Amino acid sequence: MVGLRRAAPDNPAGGWLTVLASQLKHNSMDSPLLQRALISVSDKLGLVDFARGLATAGVQIFSTGGTGRYLEEHGITVHDVAEYTGFPEMMDGRLKTLHPKVFGGILCRHDRPDDMAALVEHQIERFDLIVVNLYPFEETVARNEVTPSEAIEQIDIGGPSLVRAAAKNHSFVTIATHPEQYSAILEQLDAQGGTTLEMRRRLAGDAFTCTAQYDQAISDYFNRLESTDRFPTTFQKSFRRKSILRYGENPHQQAALYSDAPPSGANLVSSRKLHGKELSYNNLLDLDSALVIARSLPLPGVVVVKHNNPCGAASGSSLVEATKKALAGDPVSAFGSILGFNQAVDAAVADHLSTPGLFVEAIVAPNFEPAALEILTSKPKWKNNVRLVQVGTVSNNSHQSECRFIAGGVLVQDANDQPDDESQWNIVTEISPDDEQLQDLRFAWSVVRHVKSNAIVLVRQQSIVGAGAGQMSRVDAVEIAIRKAEERASNSVLASDAFFPFPDSIEQAAQAGIAAIIQPGGSRRDPEVIDACNKHRLPMIFTNARHFKH
Repeated sequence: MVGLRRAAPDNPAGGWLTVLASQLKHNSMDSPLLQRALISVSDKLGLVDFARGLATAGVQIFSTGGTGRYLEEHGITVHDVAEYTGFPEMMDGRLKTLHPKVFGGILCRHDRPDDMAALVEHQIERFDLIVVNLYPFEETVARNEVTPSEAIEQIDIGGPSLVRAAAKNHSFVTIATHPEQYSAILEQLDAQGGTTLEMRRRLAGDAFTCTAQYDQAISDYFNRLESTDRFPTTFQKSFRRKSILRYGENPHQQAALYSDAPPSGANLVSSRKLHGKELSYNNLLDLDSALVIARSLPLPGVVVVKHNNPCGAASGSSLVEATKKALAGDPVSAFGSILGFNQAVDAAVADHLSTPGLFVEAIVAPNFEPAALEILTSKPKWKNNVRLVQVGTVSNNSHQSECRFIAGGVLVQDANDQPDDESQWNIVTEISPDDEQLQDLRFAWSVVRHVKSNAIVLVRQQSIVGAGAGQMSRVDAVEIAIRKAEERASNSVLASDAFFPFPDSIEQAAQAGIAAIIQPGGSRRDPEVIDACNKHRLPMIFTNARHFKH
């Protein structure tokens, strides 16, 4: 069946009502035959194989200029939409598919004689499959140098109209908006000549999600252009499900992973798992923390994460030295931990990680050198036990917003991912830290913001030697950090994520041999805290910036 056409007027016996009856007899809402497709896409991924599969199945392919030329270059026969409608593309492609002969063929209800008669009357071909993905608006406006005129030309008009029309009429029309959908459509086409209503309904849902996200991206762009507010009056974000997880934080909780779009920079969701079992909900949380912390460390840097807190972190003259120092920070807690690197993992690091008795759940790094990958995937110790996650180049300039859902709404804030301005730091004690102490203080201050509040971090030679995390009182956090560090507390430096409300923590630090302190300041008892430091000859810096992590 090529399509519905008006019968010649001098042939009453073969009139168009007879043709119409024949067509209606072959129509089925459960699985209508897929005979004609309209393809107009900006993303050509997987398109040639898909179109070739359609053509092999006898599906006629109609297409617009750019897509049509691309398919013809790959040897696929295409019917030009402009020739079919008798109306040329114009206005630099702004007007291509917006025509009754296109939308009539999409919107007609195959079980309605009046709809089908209208097709015959106006010589409109029926379209059973619409393949559309939209202009890359989000990718365009993500570029720093994009101009408003460039952005406006990436606002798709015909594409969303085609998608919405096909999705509305999904009882009879199949709509594909993403290359991931192509193979399933071909499978059903090969098996039964068309697609099931179940599939068409699912694809329609995906299609409306696609256009909703697209319109939201455009709305967000214009709001940013016109608004002087840091936060818009309406906040919406869309996510696409990437995977179903085995379970959530605990086995009785179901969970899934969704990706933001468009992806920006090195991130865990768009990373590549090179080895190991599937990542769990808790793995993903810890890996994300490890990536964020590793990004903030001096090069080369390594962090050891356990239950979303760094139990070890270090920088060194080489990556393997930093690895050894980081793992030594809290060897007991390091068992079953997550490791984060800000440089490519090399063979020396892989050899050290193969030390008997050391167990690591997962590793996230920019890259893994081939020799390191061989060690970490071939030795019997590792087998499938360690997950290796490659994220690409990491940098410390993300400056993104972060969201946290609460009952009835969502909290949005700037991510705490930017280094502090040291010009705001003040030495408030009678003596100043020496150069080595200052280097360790900087390192401690870069790490303490990533520890759950109330947070205390002890650092020596650019390596965590003790940490007190998530305590209800700051004095308890100091006590835990000192106990963790044991004899290493002596001559270490101490960082506190918020001010000391009383001088009692200073007394604890002095008794443990702490050499210098860095904290935000801002307590009404700051003079008492400073006096306690001066009494014990402890240099102290006020940063004038707090780093709570709740």
